[in-house]
Amino acid sequence: MPKKLRFGPAGKPVDFKGDMLKVPEYLASIGLDALEYEAVRGVRISESKARKLGEEARRYDIILSLHAPYYINLASKDEAKLKASIKRVIDSLKAAHWMGAYVVVVHIGYYKDHESRRSALKHAINALKIVEEQARQLSINDVWIGPETTGKKTQIGSIEEIIEICNSIERCRPVVDWAHLHARALGMHIVKIDDVIKVIDELEKNLDPQALKPLHQHFSRIEYGSGGEKEHHTLSEEEFGPDFRIVCRGLKETGIEGVIISESPILDKDALVMKAICCEEENYC
Repeated sequence: MPKKLRFGPAGKPVDFKGDMLKVPEYLASIGLDALEYEAVRGVRISESKARKLGEEARRYDIILSLHAPYYINLASKDEAKLKASIKRVIDSLKAAHWMGAYVVVVHIGYYKDHESRRSALKHAINALKIVEEQARQLSINDVWIGPETTGKKTQIGSIEEIIEICNSIERCRPVVDWAHLHARALGMHIVKIDDVIKVIDELEKNLDPQALKPLHQHFSRIEYGSGGEKEHHTLSEEEFGPDFRIVCRGLKETGIEGVIISESPILDKDALVMKAICCEEENYC
């Protein structure tokens, strides 16, 4: 039977001290089967190392994704910043292509300097169309662009905006960060199973089914302030939401396939906790 859910960390496991190329073997040994390569401070991996990482991931049945640099603002009106942002996304797509990662997770940008949120979104979509064309010219046709839901009110990244982006860009799939949705709504969203089901229903109703097989997701508990996201927390810090059991039960109710990446400060340790919740407590994996 194919796996309904895969679990893994955003980056190197917390207690792992070896070379990145050994991470797939380590993850498989502890029962995890996904890895998000973190290029958040810049895409620095060489082509040869990326290809070797991909070989190791395939050998140990680890599905790979890649998180693009944080320093991206595809809504910027500054020509130099916009050009640099486009280049960082392209560099991420190249690295993902080399390693066989199926999606590049991207924080799209900010509303700042625009007269409206709509204007910022349109600007970002136009920039992504440039990315799409450059990727086509480079024959990168095996990697999805994954705009992520964001946790701050200043950032492009509501579910509605992510859907519109994905309907405007051919090879685009949503990345749902449940903690970000919780923080963006100041704790008023992702508090019950119906909230999770509603998000998935919106995605299924508006997007190509192939963009949701699997649904790429991030999870941690999160602290927020008046502007949204402040800091990620572990699953054991129950004073912060959301509750992963709610998310798992929503996934089970919809029957959706998913890759769930732990962004908890203890990465793989909480990925294993999430796997235990879904596979053992909820019998959904």
